[in-house]
Amino acid sequence: MKAAPSEAPRTLADRLFETLRAEIVEGRIAAGSKISEPELARRFEASRGSLREALMRLEALGLLERRINVGARVVELTERGLLELYDVREALEGMACRLAAGARTAEDLAELRRMLEHHEQQEELRAGRAYFQPEGDFDFHFRIVQASGNDLLIDTLCNRLYYRVRMYRYQLGMASPRAQRAFREHSHIIEAIEAGDGDLAELLMRRHIRASRQNIENKLR
Repeated sequence: MKAAPSEAPRTLADRLFETLRAEIVEGRIAAGSKISEPELARRFEASRGSLREALMRLEALGLLERRINVGARVVELTERGLLELYDVREALEGMACRLAAGARTAEDLAELRRMLEHHEQQEELRAGRAYFQPEGDFDFHFRIVQASGNDLLIDTLCNRLYYRVRMYRYQLGMASPRAQRAFREHSHIIEAIEAGDGDLAELLMRRHIRASRQNIENKLR
């Protein structure tokens, strides 16, 4: 395993950012709701400077949007937004799989296999009811992108788009009739990456995301 880099001390803005990000993704701050800076400053006993820094970072993730004469609002969950997001994911995550197949290391492959073994222990998945993926390194899609080794792709998918994807997943529910099938699709993608077959890995990921999009689109309707 690689040595973990030393982390800089977390600031108040960091803590505000992480707390508000989780509340938006999980729906505790409702989609489409207006953000009141004075109210949040009172709630967290935070300076306006720290709060504004946190809000700017949330805006950069696409979780907040600013409108003239309205101010900051949480993004809304819409069918159009979903389709645009999944179209971009299909293209870029397919590319990530192709790159990962070429850049794969024994360490990456071992970590991907351990992650799937961890997922397979979920009772909800075994029962075919839901497939929950924890945030970050235990998320299949996150780890595949990391394995691509392409910094621009990693920034785009793991920073700028990742939490909007989780917002849709979380608030529309993890329960899915595709739970076990999705897990098998993940396994096949990793097999293609292990074999160094970038074309197949990309094809399988594109098909997987298309099926996932259709499933979540049905929930929106």
